[in-house]
Amino acid sequence: MDDQLTHFDTKTGRAKMVNVGSKTETTRVAIARSLLKISPKLTAILAAGSLEKGDAFTVSKTAGILAAKQTGFLIPMCHPLSVDYVAIDIELLEDQNEVRIQAEAQTTAKTGVEMEAMVAVSVAGLTFYDMCKAVDKTIEISRTGLWKKSGGKSGLFENPGMDW
Repeated sequence: MDDQLTHFDTKTGRAKMVNVGSKTETTRVAIARSLLKISPKLTAILAAGSLEKGDAFTVSKTAGILAAKQTGFLIPMCHPLSVDYVAIDIELLEDQNEVRIQAEAQTTAKTGVEMEAMVAVSVAGLTFYDMCKAVDKTIEISRTGLWKKSGGKSGLFENPGMDW
């Protein structure tokens, strides 16, 4: 694996966009995860489906999908990608007062979709916070990171630190 930072010009040390023009298009998949710690009160409200602001799960999923499609516009050195598929799963773990969010992004392109998955899971988590902050301002968004990726020159990557 090449450990060189590719977004820096070796002559000037300044940020640059990587030239992917000569790369081969391959199918690429990335899965990111995030964990939210919530209060027992919020857990009970979510389990009962009685959040006054509405369905935090559906709104958060929708926001994450929309965000994934905008990644190239949000992150300065990311290439705008045509995303073929984005799926977001949000699970309430009542016994642990946790919400687990997982985002999967897929494309066929010359560069990976790790950032699309990371942006999706991050915006889904932030939207979940926004939907629930009236009940619980202590929500902690933590352990956000890449869990798996495949495709491209580097092939399969799995991060055991992101296992639930």
